[in-house]
Amino acid sequence: MDLLHSNGVLIIQHLQRDYRAYQDLLNFMSHIGDPRNIFSIYFPLWFQLNQVVGTKMIWVAVIGDWFNLIFKWILFGHRPYWWVQETMVYPNQSGPCLEQFPITCETGPGSPSGHAMGSSCVWYVMVTAALSYTVRWKDKSAVSLHRLTWSFLWSIFWIIQISVCISRVFIATHFPHQVVIGVFAGILVAEAFEHTPAIQTASLGMYIKTNLFLFIFALGFYLVLKLLDIDLLWSVPKAKKWCANPDWINIDTTPFAGLVRNLGALFGLGLGINSEMFITSCRGKNSCKISFRVVCIAASLATLQLYNFVKIPTHTEYLFYILSFCKSAAMPLTVVALVPYCVHSLMRKTEKKLN
Repeated sequence: MDLLHSNGVLIIQHLQRDYRAYQDLLNFMSHIGDPRNIFSIYFPLWFQLNQVVGTKMIWVAVIGDWFNLIFKWILFGHRPYWWVQETMVYPNQSGPCLEQFPITCETGPGSPSGHAMGSSCVWYVMVTAALSYTVRWKDKSAVSLHRLTWSFLWSIFWIIQISVCISRVFIATHFPHQVVIGVFAGILVAEAFEHTPAIQTASLGMYIKTNLFLFIFALGFYLVLKLLDIDLLWSVPKAKKWCANPDWINIDTTPFAGLVRNLGALFGLGLGINSEMFITSCRGKNSCKISFRVVCIAASLATLQLYNFVKIPTHTEYLFYILSFCKSAAMPLTVVALVPYCVHSLMRKTEKKLN
């Protein structure tokens, strides 16, 4: 692994030295790959356009990030910004200097990359969903257009994935092999859910059981290894020790923070889809109207941006996890039930007044 890591450091140095002019773009692409964007941007957009795709997107994101957590605990992957400080590969303490950025100091293990895995799985869902509409075209001109669309969308997919991977390597938060593993792991998870139609008809009880299984398995895995004197939170002290700026350390990047956030999102989706508000609004006559969907998209995106202003206190870790779960559950619940129900009620009142 030392050889793989040392070669990875050379690539990071090359990127930081020769592509300094693209720093803002690369930082932006790193934000594009942030798994949290799935819940605040991609999901509200796609759910109102196609509820099947939106539902699949949340399941893929949650299960994918859960596998990412388990793999990180198993693989014990180092991150470049602390590895260069502790490795014995470089003689006489002549280790290379890697520049750090405000988004560098993530606290979890590094392999596989969560950003690369989350980005690839959700974009895979979006691309395959878009292409599913063109597959139905039968005439020759439409077939040619489908092939052109196929090439265009998959080109966009790989451009985004490569850009996200480069950005994560550039900021020294991942080695190259970690982002490559993340991309292909995300694709495998997304492809698996292409053949899992049962999620579209899952009851609230199934959502709760899934949440409990994911939480109990992860917690049990953590506790069992802790009894064996294996600390799965070994990466947190390293991040705190070697981060260039203590203010860049964020509790939101710890392994359990991501787990709680994803479980909250899945619970919120299940609660929303099985609510009377969803049945009344999204399965009523207004749901077929383009105006209804456009207003729901705009209102959902605007409302979810307000959630960014809700700052969760971090001084007490357990309180942070509880509030993070509630906030994460509220986001899909807002998109699936609250916003459509409010829009449906307003449109119904307007129609009554016109009549």
